[in-house]
Amino acid sequence: MPEDDHLRKSFRFGVFELDLRAAELRKHGLRVRLQEQPLQVLTVLLQHAGEVVTREDLQRKLWPADTFVDFDHGLNKAINKIRDALSDSAESPRFVETVARRGYRFVAEVKTIDSNAAAQQLPAQVHPDRLNQGDKIAKPSYVQRPLRWILPLFALLIVLTSIAAWKFRSARQVTPAIRSLAVLPLESLSNEPSQDYFADGMTDELISHLGQISALRVISRTSVMTYKHARKPLPQIARELNVDTVVEGTVLRSGDRVRITAQLIEASSDKHLWSQSYEGELQNTLALQSQVAQAIANQIRINLNPQEQAALKNVQVINPQAYESYLKGRYFWNKRTADGLQLALTYFNQAIDKDPKYAQAYSGLADTYALLGDWQYAVMTPKEALPKAKAAALKALELDDSLGEAHNSLAFCLDGFDWDVHAADKEFRRAIELNPGYATSHHWYAWHLSLLGRYEEAIAEMKKAQDLDPLSLIINADLAELLVLAHSYDASILQSTKTLQMDPGFAMAHNQLAQAYIQKHMYDEAVAELQKAVQLSGNSPTCVANLARADAASGKKNEALKLLSDLKKRSTPNYSHGSEIATVYAALGDADEAMIWLQKAFDERFNPGVLLRPGFDPLRSDPRFQDVVRRAGLPH
Repeated sequence: MPEDDHLRKSFRFGVFELDLRAAELRKHGLRVRLQEQPLQVLTVLLQHAGEVVTREDLQRKLWPADTFVDFDHGLNKAINKIRDALSDSAESPRFVETVARRGYRFVAEVKTIDSNAAAQQLPAQVHPDRLNQGDKIAKPSYVQRPLRWILPLFALLIVLTSIAAWKFRSARQVTPAIRSLAVLPLESLSNEPSQDYFADGMTDELISHLGQISALRVISRTSVMTYKHARKPLPQIARELNVDTVVEGTVLRSGDRVRITAQLIEASSDKHLWSQSYEGELQNTLALQSQVAQAIANQIRINLNPQEQAALKNVQVINPQAYESYLKGRYFWNKRTADGLQLALTYFNQAIDKDPKYAQAYSGLADTYALLGDWQYAVMTPKEALPKAKAAALKALELDDSLGEAHNSLAFCLDGFDWDVHAADKEFRRAIELNPGYATSHHWYAWHLSLLGRYEEAIAEMKKAQDLDPLSLIINADLAELLVLAHSYDASILQSTKTLQMDPGFAMAHNQLAQAYIQKHMYDEAVAELQKAVQLSGNSPTCVANLARADAASGKKNEALKLLSDLKKRSTPNYSHGSEIATVYAALGDADEAMIWLQKAFDERFNPGVLLRPGFDPLRSDPRFQDVVRRAGLPH
């Protein structure tokens, strides 16, 4: 648009008009005082009404690089002045809406008019103070008077006709069904970075509430957290997560008060569908989360079954200090590091000390012990960790039998330590029934199905977990491992390649890719991948054992024996790494030594899933190996 044409334009919205030629904002025709900088910001928002104008766009247009001012402070001040002038609010915006982590959007309907044409058609307004004694205001003629009434009536008739036509068309249009949703990380409005755990916890809770709705696919925490502080356009995020809608929002905590603001956005068009703020005491936070979830379900017209309705209404008043410790526990648990798990253990125990009847804190404790005893972290031995995990899960269910994640943790212990696959099956099914959107339940249930030899079902279940958590590295890597167990080696290689495109530094993806290469007798490729896996994992015993297997298979017996010796030196009286050492002996053709070390692992209460590994294929026909399989509770 040429500059002269641009300056002749005016914008009308509601009872306001912004005249660019006069650089004036008017309300009912009367000037509203607004300083130059806020006026410029308002102009840009009106020029892009209905669109998100990012903070970066505003900085480029209105705060040149050679302007030495605090841009963030200046923009925030300008937005506040605009809202004051328009009698608007950030919590319930009628005009200027804050789009979390991105910028602002003008949400009211805007009409663009030509200032010159408007000046010619409308009589000038003359303020009485400006009249001189001899001035007279011309009265309209007899012909002009009826036009004053006819023209507005004619315009009103056109408007009413348009509204009726729009309603008729809308009634005939079918609103696209919304069946998938991502809750992007809620933005903390606190100035303290140490409060990040609180906003992340609120995000987790909202995902958990919405995940209980079976008709709605809700993306899990692992995937959405990759977009924290990201500046990607919403349509791009939606494509990457394959969702119909996105929830954005903010969290503000002030003492024992909490305010959650959420907005629902149609992802493909970046169209705002709904927004609302909820405020209350910290002890009633779960009720606030439930209200948000119910409102979103209503907006997307999802029919809740009686169980889901009860779950969203069944909220409890919680001890604020216990809840804060619980959120910190989940924050560190989600880091999935040995140090993070130790901190999570501390915080979950703090939450229990402050509220011994807090079921979710026991569930968090169960999850933490389950991972502390897992081979990937090996902070504790299975004999130390898994009984504690089971006890915590049982306590959680004693306090609240409707906690899906607690049923899932119990099932993990029943499979991995009690070797009771039948009881585990029942608990996994109950966990998924209570919280169908919990990706971890589908993830662990897939491994349960693999223990039963039901690989086709296991792969389908792992793909459900992947659908709910598409950016989870471990779920993607475990899918590749299941494909190896099902002898789908080419599909496994393709899956591992996709995982490595997400993160080339993820050790387990290199490890799983190498397993497929070994099965296809591509030993050089397997050795190269396993060398990377060993380095990236910090000498994980599992990766070292697989490298020894690859060396043995490719004729590098001396290299394999050296790695075997290193593994044996890392053994302790409490934990021998017997499963890993047994696979190396099997690769070297020494079945007797392999069975001796496998028996040690059995006595240490290994996770029976290790028996599925391809490294034990040379032993499968050995009656001694078959006896171990039987005693571990697995089908032959």
